[in-house]
Amino acid sequence: MTGSDERERERELVRARAAAASVVDPEMPVLTLDDLGVLTAVTRDGDGAVLVEITPTYSGCPATEVIRDDVERAVRAVGVRRVRVRVTPAVWTTDRLSARGREALRGYGIAPPAGPAGTVPLGTPVACPRCGSRHTRELARFGSTPCRAQWVCQACREPFDHLKPH
Repeated sequence: MTGSDERERERELVRARAAAASVVDPEMPVLTLDDLGVLTAVTRDGDGAVLVEITPTYSGCPATEVIRDDVERAVRAVGVRRVRVRVTPAVWTTDRLSARGREALRGYGIAPPAGPAGTVPLGTPVACPRCGSRHTRELARFGSTPCRAQWVCQACREPFDHLKPH
């Protein structure tokens, strides 16, 4: 392989990673896969195809197939002909959320997890994403998706989802 071929293969990986990273989560459309920390690797597999690895937010996530198809489409759209998307068995945690992602969730009306995964005991007040008050309470352990809980702010009276730390 010539030096120019190798550079083109590297540019292809860069394009593939940028395309995959920009795919929007179907359940939280203000987050990209990069913001969410679902995109775990973009490499080459044994036969030279681009291999994109994603880690779902939890096993059995109903959005996994949609995400996989969206990633494949996005990577093909930037000129990559041979692409595979693999769902990895790694454990995703809310620690993977980017700072931009946490702010985007708040702006969308979803309270991001307050601290590192596993550190927030049940019943700890969550800051309202609308007014910032901690005078909130959990209404239901499961909200609009299994990875969220439904809360209500007693200051502004607005209901909101909270992305559960895990």
